Amino acid sequence: MKRVQAYLILILVPIICILGNVALAQYQPEPDTLPDYVLTEKQWALGVLIHTNGWGLKFRYGTNRTALRLWMWETEYSTYKSAKEIRVLNPYYPNAKSYIYGKENSVSFLRAGTGQQYVLNRKPYWGGVQLSILWMGGVTVGFAKPMYLYIIYPISQSEYELKEERYDPEKHFADDIYGRASLLAGILKLKFHPGIYARAGLEFEFGNKNRRPKALEAGACLDFSPVGIPIMAYNPKQNLFLTLYLSFTFGKRYN
Repeated sequence: MKRVQAYLILILVPIICILGNVALAQYQPEPDTLPDYVLTEKQWALGVLIHTNGWGLKFRYGTNRTALRLWMWETEYSTYKSAKEIRVLNPYYPNAKSYIYGKENSVSFLRAGTGQQYVLNRKPYWGGVQLSILWMGGVTVGFAKPMYLYIIYPISQSEYELKEERYDPEKHFADDIYGRASLLAGILKLKFHPGIYARAGLEFEFGNKNRRPKALEAGACLDFSPVGIPIMAYNPKQNLFLTLYLSFTFGKRYN
């Protein structure tokens, strides 16, 4: 019996191996790639970004004009902080809140623009990386929200009162400040600074799913506001805001 089993194993194992190789050769999982002659008409993408002065969120919509050129529209929200911002605490009050001393306004930007993306090299059919260059521009609105702080008003040697006030560098000093106020404080005094912006970047699209693109983008963005925006006390108002950014996007291509 053992000899018969051994003979069966010797006969069946090669047969199973041959059949398995034939089946694998016939079954090739088809990746979600598109041949060079197939061109999708539209695509959209959502993304997050970090830059040298903050972070942001963006949405893009595009239409293909040729196999290598894409026309795009975008909206983007981005925060902006001065390089001189330093977060501090009042050491005389153990429960004090941290705040940025000397900061007059919290600044962010909302951008809306259009531009082009040009593919420098296409991805191979099995996947890989596709490199594109892009340039865009449009209108921007800067939002300047005044900073509010809790100011200390002594009542006696052991008691004090806290009042929420707009920061005034001529009146408020480090030993008078208890900490930052609520995030919504000053929202009704928001000021708008319209302007223009321009960006240029390189996009690295990766993976083998052309209908579900994922990409990293690195570039520079410049905002210009005709009316300067004050950020830090005793510093000149800013008209130009240059940032270097890195973003990650994901989206969909379709017809």
